[in-house]
Amino acid sequence: MTFHKAIAALALTAALAGCQSQTEGQQRATTGALIGGAGGALVGQAIGGNTKSTVIGAASGALLGAVVGSATTPQRRGEEMCRYQDRYGRIYTAPCDDRYYNGNY
Repeated sequence: MTFHKAIAALALTAALAGCQSQTEGQQRATTGALIGGAGGALVGQAIGGNTKSTVIGAASGALLGAVVGSATTPQRRGEEMCRYQDRYGRIYTAPCDDRYYNGNY
């Protein structure tokens, strides 16, 4: 029975890792959730020693891993959009210039 669970977990991991249509942030969140879930399950089992502790640890680790993976996604310079006002008072959006990156806005 344990062998079948291991195969199912491996298949699920491969299916999630193979998603090509995800953005970089989504990929990092997915990877963080997988790693955090595995680590949380190990910690939960080590602390509680029962199934309930393992499940709680896995869920907590997956949530924390997804949040950290998503939050640590680097922003590419030039993709941020800023609001500007021209000399006639019209407001428009355009890619941010160096003032945004240097903090001189």
